[in-house]
Parts: sequence; C-alpha cells; structure tokens
Amino acid sequence: MTDPEILEQPIYYGRPVIKPTMRTWIKHILLLAVTFCTTTIAGTLFPFGRYDTMPSADPQSLTELLHLLVTMPTRYAALIVDIIRHLSVHTDELIYGLEFSISLLFILICHEMGHYIACRIYRVDATLPFFLPTPPMIGPAGTFGAFIKILSPMPSRRAVFDIGVAGPIAGFIALIPVALIGLATMQVLTPEQIGNAQGTLTFTDPLLMRLFAVGFGLDLKYGVGNAFYFAAWVGLLVTALNLIPSGQLDGGHAIYAVLGEKIHFWTGRVAFVVMAILSVLGMYFYGSPSGFLIAIILAIMMKVRHPTPWDLTPLDATRKVIAFLTLVIFVLCFVPFPIQIN
Repeated sequence: MTDPEILEQPIYYGRPVIKPTMRTWIKHILLLAVTFCTTTIAGTLFPFGRYDTMPSADPQSLTELLHLLVTMPTRYAALIVDIIRHLSVHTDELIYGLEFSISLLFILICHEMGHYIACRIYRVDATLPFFLPTPPMIGPAGTFGAFIKILSPMPSRRAVFDIGVAGPIAGFIALIPVALIGLATMQVLTPEQIGNAQGTLTFTDPLLMRLFAVGFGLDLKYGVGNAFYFAAWVGLLVTALNLIPSGQLDGGHAIYAVLGEKIHFWTGRVAFVVMAILSVLGMYFYGSPSGFLIAIILAIMMKVRHPTPWDLTPLDATRKVIAFLTLVIFVLCFVPFPIQIN
C-alpha cells in the first residue's frame, strides 16, 4: 500500500525554498566576523599560542576568594585589551593568530555549507550557518562551532542521509590540506628540549595525524604544534563529535537513514554510556574534565526525537558504501581522550 504523503513528494521537491533576506545575511556575517575576532585572539593564547594567559591566583581566605570573583570580569577585560595591544605591535604573533582563525573557520564553513547546499538540493528550508563566538580562554578556540537550523520536514531517508553526511565529509576534506601544512611546517625538538619545555597539557593526535606524520617522517612526540596543526586538530575533534551516532548529530542522521529508528534509538544510548565511562576514565587517569561536556551533550541528544521523513524507502548500495566511508572518517578523527593534563 502506498503512503499518500509519498505521492506528494514530487510537489515537495519542486517547492520554492526560503531565500535569505539582506537582514539575515547581515546578521550571519556579523556573527562570522565576531567569531573571526575571537578565534584570532584564542589562537594566540595558551594552549594554541604563546601569549601568557591571566595570572593564576591562590586565594587564602573567603574574603580573598570573593574579591577574586568580583574583580574577575575587570581582570579578564584588561587581559583582552592587553592582548589586542600586544598583537597590534607584534605582527608575527598576529599572523600566527590569523593563520589559526582563518584555517579553523575555513574548515567550519566548509562543514556547514556542505549541509546547507545539500538542503538546497533537496528543497529543504534551512538557515544560513550560525557561528557561535565565545570569549577567548572561556570557550574552546574562541568558538563553539557553527550550525544550521532545518526549518522544513525531510522528504526521504535519502535526504536525511545526504544532508547529514555532507557536512562532515566536506569539513574532513577541507581540513586535510590544513593538517598537511601544519605537519610540513612543524618544528621538531630533541628529546632533551622536550624534557625542558614540556608543559602540563597534551593534545592526543588522531589517527589521521599519525598517518600523515608517518608520510612526513615525523615523530609527533617531539613535534611542536603550530597554528595550522591546532586548527586541523580542532577540526578533527569537531568532525568526530558530529559523527557520534546520537540524536540529531550528523552521525545520528546517518545511522537513522541507514539502519532505521530503532537502531538509532539504541546507538544514542550506547554512545552516552561509552562517553560517560570515558569521561570518568579521562578525569581519573589524565585529570581532564573535557569528556563530561560531551557526555552532557549526548544526554541531551537522547531526549531529542529524530523527525520521521515522508519517504522511508531504504538507501541504495552507493549510499551504504558512503556510510561505511563516513565510519572510516570517524575512526580517523576520534580519540577517546583528546586532552591530557599531566
């Protein structure tokens, strides 16, 4: 028996999509511009750059603690002003920050435009990418990434799959040249220099970085990260998080389209349990609380019901092959403990 809604699908595919107004373009461009500023500053700060962060404080009493909390906004604002003044004089560090921000935003823009263009192909209404700037030092890399909001129903499982995987595939392709530039220009220290310069925070290299490093004959254990390396590293982390098969993350869309609603329901819960365990292990062994934020996001995603497309026809063989390649991308990007605090 044919679902009558599926008979309306050709009409849906031919419908006009909402076009962004000039006011919408201005709003999204302003968000991108602010994110460009925050990521440029973040790129010059620890742990991505060499500029000193806010001096540490060790309050010895409740009065000193309250004073620290009250003066924190002023201290933070003064630090940002000082950084901007510093970058206006030291152009080499400004260029370093620009290399980081432009590379990272290039990856994020490609990711979101992959989703957006796929939406346009399927005549699905969607917003332009929203970029999320965060204050440097407070938000990771000066941004929480970007997203588009889908405003109309999905016409088919094929559309769900194509729109879902278009973003991470486009972002992954975009980060490859950035990673190669980062590794090709990476400074390598001797074991003695590493022992003297070793800090307290370590970035775990994803499998893709390790494979590329082999091609360059690099031992990443002795490499010093640069702006391109860190931008690619953040891009790999973003890609991996988006491909977790949960809720309405990109991986959630893919698993829903390939395996159906029931499997999608359980993969989201398995992903949460695994991430919760990894969070505890990461905190215990490496002193890093970053995994808890991911676990909280996955807990929220479990509560978000995936919309049902009109056409539930299973995917063709070509898309199943693409689904497998997307799984390979996830393996190349994912690391269980991204940041280790020694």
